Amino acid sequence: MTHGTRHKNLSENDKQRYARQILLPHWGEEGQEKLKNSTVFVAGAGGLGSPASMYLAVAGVGCLRVCDHDSLELTNLNRQILHSDSMIGKRKAESAKLTLERLNPSIEIVALDKTIDESTVDELVGDAQIIVDCMDNFPTRFVLNKCAARKKIPFVYGSVWGLIGYLAFIKVPETPCLSCVFCEAPPKETFPVVGATPGVIGSLEALETLKYLTGVGENLRNKLLLWYGDTMEFRLQDIRRAKNCPVCSSL
Repeated sequence: MTHGTRHKNLSENDKQRYARQILLPHWGEEGQEKLKNSTVFVAGAGGLGSPASMYLAVAGVGCLRVCDHDSLELTNLNRQILHSDSMIGKRKAESAKLTLERLNPSIEIVALDKTIDESTVDELVGDAQIIVDCMDNFPTRFVLNKCAARKKIPFVYGSVWGLIGYLAFIKVPETPCLSCVFCEAPPKETFPVVGATPGVIGSLEALETLKYLTGVGENLRNKLLLWYGDTMEFRLQDIRRAKNCPVCSSL
């Protein structure tokens, strides 16, 4: 049975757990119920996926589908705060599930230890209402971008390099897709990263997702946010749909 086939009302425990965010104008119990009945696909349980999934979990998203096909290594631990030394060598998806269930035992965590590619992506995303990109490579991002366009659901893009972070909220045909913004993948590399950088961007990805699911605030449509951690500058860059985009020009 897919998550959310039956509407779930807030329990008294929910009302206490989420009391502070329920106070937000236009959020209230109605917004919290929307979260409880939502499913989010988190692609990656690493540097970005850690803060993104943790804040989605503690906010009360009813079901998180967390997908990662890697095992934990010592070099991951400067940024991947879902995991700890005791989980080195273990599968990240299962480690993420354990951590997230400890943070919020009242929600459902689905651990997906699978590779995301053209043949698996639709099944992995399943009935999620939104895709949160927490990957570290563009080929997989492009697969997720196409899936989101096919399913007509939003795609929250996030990436980092050193002390720099990038963020966009994509929902075709209302906005450009990822292939409009980046026509090809940059060369594969082992890039530098300080843990606080994905901490910032992953948290912003979670916030964009929560805003969309509750209908509170405005999403970052038709803009690319650039965050420069070395100078603490936020900049917004306009993005536009590409006329001949192979993904979204016909949508």
